[in-house]
Amino acid sequence: MTRTAFVVVLLALAGTAAAQFRAPGAPAPGAPQGGGALSPGVQPREPGAAPGAGPAPGPGVAPGPGLSPGKAAAPGAARGRGPQLVDRIVAIVNKDVITQRDLAERLALVETQLKRQGTPLPAADVLERQVLERMISDRVQVQFARETGVRVDELQIDRTVQAIAEQNKLSLPDFRTALQRQGVSYDRFRDDIRNEILISRLREREVDSKIQVAENEIDNFLQEAQAGGAGGPAAYNLSHILVRVPESASPEQVEARRRRAQEALAKARGGGNFGELAVAYSDAPDALQGGNMGWREQERLPELFAEALSKLKPGEVSEVVRSPAGFHLLKLNDRRGGAAGAFVMEQTHVRHILVRVGELAPEAEARRKITVLRTRIVQGADFAELARLNSDDTGSASRGGDLGWIVPGDVVPEFERAMTPLKPGEVSEPVRTQFGLHIIQVIARRTADLASDRKRLEARKVLRERRSDESYEEWLRQLRDRAYVEYRLEER
Repeated sequence: MTRTAFVVVLLALAGTAAAQFRAPGAPAPGAPQGGGALSPGVQPREPGAAPGAGPAPGPGVAPGPGLSPGKAAAPGAARGRGPQLVDRIVAIVNKDVITQRDLAERLALVETQLKRQGTPLPAADVLERQVLERMISDRVQVQFARETGVRVDELQIDRTVQAIAEQNKLSLPDFRTALQRQGVSYDRFRDDIRNEILISRLREREVDSKIQVAENEIDNFLQEAQAGGAGGPAAYNLSHILVRVPESASPEQVEARRRRAQEALAKARGGGNFGELAVAYSDAPDALQGGNMGWREQERLPELFAEALSKLKPGEVSEVVRSPAGFHLLKLNDRRGGAAGAFVMEQTHVRHILVRVGELAPEAEARRKITVLRTRIVQGADFAELARLNSDDTGSASRGGDLGWIVPGDVVPEFERAMTPLKPGEVSEPVRTQFGLHIIQVIARRTADLASDRKRLEARKVLRERRSDESYEEWLRQLRDRAYVEYRLEER
């Protein structure tokens, strides 16, 4: 097991920390999933204004853990040897600081992840600067989330850690030991999870929840999908570079950013590794993953992306594309076409039994109960009857645990991953989600057109997703431009 494996799982789970499985009557989780418009909270400062955190430590001896700025590391530690560098500040972000130690830890994780992906590393100073920029972006969002009332309770973090441990097929004590063996502090790991969930909830509140889709837009979308015929929508595997343009940028600044994008394009078309170029040039949140966006259906992409990709062959890189957020480069890694219409999807008829985990039902007791129930079902007991008597999902228990016909994306990722490989009639092993422990049984599968009302819901979801990334980039640019940031990376 590698440190990177934990990081990858963390990022995947954080973005879905508040998702819930679809079940009529099922309670909503404590906070929404995903990513959100600016509300008053962080007041912009004049360029050069003090960050408001008191006198900033100088570039000499920076505070280490437990030390205040300006204090010595230890009363006698430097006696006869002069001042000893414990840590140093590499950036001030509003009233917060990022230290060299923070940067070094994140840099080590990113290097491990890029090597595991097979992405060549850019020059050390370029990678260091990019990692610092990502840390600043994350720090600004976390600060804004906390200032505007976004909270993550300890129970949510406990559940997420437990889910990550189970995905790595480890008990919680073994997971903590594995983290320590890889040099990752368990407390720092929990803090990283907390921050990822904060950012996810902030995006949902400030961006995604404010994307409006009009009924006539849905009508137009459905008409276009029907006119597309049975060929179905295309899907693209793509990578992306964004060169962000600051809000209210001067013509000279815009031109400088355009030249930077053109420079990246020239290198990409000259045989440069696109992943390495993304790490070096991109300002997008996925830059440190080599800019890889994975598979995206055409209809879920921004229109300017879909138009550019439609002209490319696999392996080709687009011209520079301008959006409100900045300049984009797109590389088409692969393409595939749908074999059915836009709303013909694989559907699964599924039922489940849920045993909640909490103060009244500790993890061990809940796991024992769900395991006993699974054993009885495998031995011939009636699933529906046991669900009616034992399931804590009040929305589906009265129907024998029946969730009806669901499509991909209807349930939380952990539930869907366990459900997908099951054959009709097969019962899963116990599955942990934020709701508790489940056992799942697939009743049947089919490929069918969605009902009319479901088509409209799906169309609304597609149109919201199409705007989400672009809206988030624009919102993040505004938030970042309002922040006070002082760089001290060169002071060494």
